[in-house]
Amino acid sequence: MFWILCLLINFGLLAIVFYALLCITDLEVDQMDPFVATANINRWILPEFVLQAVLSLLLLLTGHWILFLLAVPLTCYHAMLFIRRQHLIDVTEVFRNLNTDKKRRMIKLGVYMIFFAIFIFRFVLNSVHNYPRFTSSTYFSYFFVC
Repeated sequence: MFWILCLLINFGLLAIVFYALLCITDLEVDQMDPFVATANINRWILPEFVLQAVLSLLLLLTGHWILFLLAVPLTCYHAMLFIRRQHLIDVTEVFRNLNTDKKRRMIKLGVYMIFFAIFIFRFVLNSVHNYPRFTSSTYFSYFFVC
């Protein structure tokens, strides 16, 4: 159950970052108005920060220390941006910081993809490890007894 929750949180983080990259790319090729693009991106920044903090807290409380140590730098980075009030994209400076924002979100996407691969691996490993061992009597009762 723990790994499913981690996968769902990580999938949400991947979706948020991918959507922000999509908005930035549309803005870059003039497919989207800067006001609309910044409003769409800014709407999802705080939920991303909260999900990342919940994931880090969940890893800390369940004793997955190595994964927690891998997740905490990004959480601290988000906290630093929030404290400095630099977490929102300003519509007046959106074109000046477009490449920087795009690179930053690509790095986040890479980090979240690495976590997604780790969580999938751990989920499969946990599922295989907890799979019941069948003997001939349990096989018969499992498949043939109604």
